[in-house]
Order: sequence, then structure tokens, then C-alpha cells
Amino acid sequence: MDRRIFLGSAVASAVGATLTACGGGGSSEPALDLAESSRRRPTTTTTTTSAGTTAAKSRVIVIGGGMGGATVAKYLRLWGDAISVTLVERMPTYTSNIMSSLVLTGQRTLGSLSYSYDTLRSKYGITTVFGEVVAIDPVGVKVTLANGTVLTADRIVMAPGISFDAVPGLGTSDKMPHAWQAGPQTTLLANQLNAMRSGGVAVLTIPKTPYRCPPGPYERACLIADWLKVKKPGSKLIVLDANSGIVTEVDNFTNAFMGLHGNVIEYHANAEVTSVDPATMSLMTTAGTIRGDVINMIPRQRAGALVATAGLNNATEGRFAGVNVLSYASTASGAGKVHIIGDASATTQPKAGHIANQEAKVCADAISRILSGGSPDPAPVTNSACFSTITMSQASWLTAVFQYDAATAAMKAVAASSAASTGWDQDNFEDMGEWFKALMGDSFA
Repeated sequence: MDRRIFLGSAVASAVGATLTACGGGGSSEPALDLAESSRRRPTTTTTTTSAGTTAAKSRVIVIGGGMGGATVAKYLRLWGDAISVTLVERMPTYTSNIMSSLVLTGQRTLGSLSYSYDTLRSKYGITTVFGEVVAIDPVGVKVTLANGTVLTADRIVMAPGISFDAVPGLGTSDKMPHAWQAGPQTTLLANQLNAMRSGGVAVLTIPKTPYRCPPGPYERACLIADWLKVKKPGSKLIVLDANSGIVTEVDNFTNAFMGLHGNVIEYHANAEVTSVDPATMSLMTTAGTIRGDVINMIPRQRAGALVATAGLNNATEGRFAGVNVLSYASTASGAGKVHIIGDASATTQPKAGHIANQEAKVCADAISRILSGGSPDPAPVTNSACFSTITMSQASWLTAVFQYDAATAAMKAVAASSAASTGWDQDNFEDMGEWFKALMGDSFA
């Protein structure tokens, strides 16, 4: 399989235009060609034992089975030179965060967003271990599980996702769910919205950047606002943004907030939550005290706790992991055999499922080259694409291409190959479903 071809003709037919057709702000849809991490066809040389079985030349442990972890495990097996891959994950199924806001409006179920690891095992020969990782030895390249099992390898890939800052006053209360990790909190928030009185007040908070999925809180606000018009007439949605303004798709979200949903959404910038009181459903913020009947409190985020436990949180004021984006190897001293991808890594690329898929492929390509005695691709390219629900039946889109810049040793956005839709429509909403299906298939099928 050519490493330059990732989603193939299925995506091209579903979505249409190529990246080179995106001139910026037109009606062309975002292409979904994934990471161009190599310009060569991979070798698949294996070693055959006297018993006729293939012996692994190298071993890689992948921690975390989300978009990044599942993808890197799959592509290490596709591209690697007889690499044995063990995927360690807490849960036997993965529930996608992408599209999970549609569960709040009843348009999706959590079950429709769930993916098993069966195909990764049966088709690609990946070993799965369901358990909790409690320690990592970056130098010895060892992983210790909660049950005492110690796994060893030649390389470790970490894809632990995010964790959340503690919110002063919240404690263990479930009255203000973030629902920013799809699962029980998604159901809880959906139930709270359904139980809210007509004419009530819902509140959604947006944390300071960087956080998972930059458009996500804004699109959730639009989706909830549209739902409130139908299901809870006379209600209001207060959006408290800790940032100085809308951080992405500024034109589309500004027009949606001030125009289409202007009679429902009340938007406040520079409104950072300092503490909360679940008993009175109150938020104390830099913009004053806000009360609501339903509060979707999305806290500030950092890398999954395991990153800090291993001492790899050396970027973004200790929040995320510094990496070399040619291979996603940790930049922490002595941790060069540990690679960190997805939301936990600190790069110039957005934290999102599509980018996690991209980073995974660059990482898989780099590790397979390194373990074969070579060096990582010196000029990787990645693509970030996403759709945003502006109503329950219409969406906008955004795409960006990133090219490695040797001068800064970072991924740099390529302006000529980045674009956003002008407005939103039903065709984009339908394309969103095809994009999601192709993306998830690329990671789990």
C-alpha cells in the first residue's frame, strides 16, 4: 500500500474537490487526503522461522486506542518491516468524540459512534491489551500495567488524549457536565437539556486555547441553539468564551451567533470561569456571575495524566508534550524512544481527530523507517479537515494543510492550500457524514 494514499477513491467520490482546488472561502468542499508522510512505497520484508511463521524484528507498544492510537497501530502493521504491535487501552470499545454533539439533539446515539478493535486484531494482527498503564520507563522502553504486568518494546507510542483542569467548587458534582469526552457525560447533558423548561437558560463555556477541537464548542453552541428553537421555545443559550474572541471560522460563527441564532445566543468574550457553585447552578467568571438551568462546563485541558506521570509534559507551560514533528518523538531528555501523538502533543497543528489520524501516519512512517535503519521523512505534510454543524441540518467546513518548515522545525500552515466555506448548507451536512465514515474507517477498519 502506497503511503501517499490513505483514504483513496472512496473519500474522493464522497467529498469531491482536491486540496489544490481549495482557493480559500469558496464553495469547494474540503478534500480528505490524509498525511503525506512518505514518497516511497514501503517494504514489507519479514523473517521466516524454521516453523514457517513470521518472526517480529521489532516491537512497538501503543498506549491509547483513540483516533491516534488506533491509526498508528494499524499503519505500523501495514508499513512496518515485521513490527509486532501491542495496543494497550482501558476500554474494549472506542466512542468517537467527533459527531457526539449530535447525541445532544437526538440525531445520533452513542452506539452509532462506537468502534471495536476486532478488525485491528483479525486483519492487521495487532495484539490488544485492555488495562490501565500506571508507569512508563522511557529509557528502558517499558510499560507497567495496574495488574503488575510489564511490557517491553523497541519503541513506545503514547496517544493518551486529554485530561481536564479541576474547576474550583465543582468537586465531584455531575450538575455541570463537560461532555467533551463522549460517553456517560454526553448522555447526562442530553438528559439535562431535555428536562430543561421552555424559556430556560442554558450555558456553555469555552476554555482557553489550546483545547480539543477548536471549532467544537462553537458548533455545539449553534447546534444547541437550533435545537432550543424547536424543543424549548423562548430559551436562551449563554456562551462564555475564555478567549478574546471566536478562535476559528470567525466569519461563519460570527454570522451564526449574531444573525441566524441571534435571538437565542448571548455571546461573551474574555469570560473565564474562576469558580462554580453547583448548588445554585452559578458560574463565577471574569465577566460576572452567571446562572443557568443547564450548564455545559468545558474546563481547560492538558495532556492525559500519564504524560505528566512520565515527566514528558515539557511544553505549553507543562500542559502538553513537546515532540519532534518529524517522528513525534518526545523532546524530553532521555525519552527519544517514546513518541507522543494526538491531543497530548504540543504542535502548531490543531488538536482534533483528523489531525490525530495524520500525526499517527507520520509517526508510523518514521518509526518503520527508524527500525529499518533509516531516518524519518524530512518533509511531512498533514491535512486538517472538519465540518461544523451550524444548524441541525446544515454545516460549514474548514480545511488546512501543514508542511514541515525546517527553519522553525515546526509544521507550518500553507495558506494557498487552506480554505473555509462561505456560509453553510445541507449538502455540507450530508458530506460531513461521508467524511466521518471514511475517517473512522481509515482508523478502525
